[in-house]
Amino acid sequence: MDRRVTQANIMLKHFSKHQVQLIDYCTPEVLEIDDEHLSLKLPLNQKTQNHLGSMYFGALAIGADIAAGLMAMELASNSGLDVSLAFKSVQGDFHRRPEDDVVFRCNQGKDIREMLEMSNQTGERINKPITVTATCPTKDGTQPVATFTLTLSLKIVPSSISSPVEIIS
Repeated sequence: MDRRVTQANIMLKHFSKHQVQLIDYCTPEVLEIDDEHLSLKLPLNQKTQNHLGSMYFGALAIGADIAAGLMAMELASNSGLDVSLAFKSVQGDFHRRPEDDVVFRCNQGKDIREMLEMSNQTGERINKPITVTATCPTKDGTQPVATFTLTLSLKIVPSSISSPVEIIS
């Protein structure tokens, strides 16, 4: 497994165990990560399945949150910047029932890096919509089962007052 993927999974596991245990309950796994994109899998199982046999809406929202949030956390961590992250809004469009493991993909690494740079230069909070696409590759190939738009809000904070990365969602 790629070293960066391993590190991202360690960061995700630590964050979910100590900060947001509901994420840990869903057992996400980072599959790929680079400067431009992140993809992660949420398994369809007894914990994430609804009464219709598809992935529960809440689990889908968690997957979208993780894909965008972890991408921003990882990029901030690699840049050495301390950042406060939050999501200001979320919109989900559901295209078909996700009846298998779901892969969430965020392809906006460049936009997130620009947000980090702008906040670092201005000291201001920066907001931007980030898109996450959810698919069931083993069942539907690349056809989206859902598309989420989350407004990511981030601000670089002086290192003397923050932990390395703080996420509020």
